[in-house]
Amino acid sequence: MDKLLLLITTESNQISAERISKLLIENRLAACVSVKKINSYYQWQGEIKQNSEFQLVIKSKPEKLDDLIKVLRKNLSYEIPQLIYQTFDAEINYLNWVREILS
Repeated sequence: MDKLLLLITTESNQISAERISKLLIENRLAACVSVKKINSYYQWQGEIKQNSEFQLVIKSKPEKLDDLIKVLRKNLSYEIPQLIYQTFDAEINYLNWVREILS
């Protein structure tokens, strides 16, 4: 692995976002999860909606992607959860830390 997986999703409330973050870390699916409150605007069932929600930025290894998606689909509260991901180059010390945590 010479890349870092970054997956972004959202959750409707802070308690659930924190629970999911801890679940991912405890199960060694993520080395780190950053959580922040955001305001989202989107169209749903023909209406423009606005919600406060919590964004989770998940840092992991690319080979964990399938398991991450499986756990997130099971635990996120949304009917169609946002699951956006990409691999990135990362500074070697951080990348090595991720590798060590998730090995």
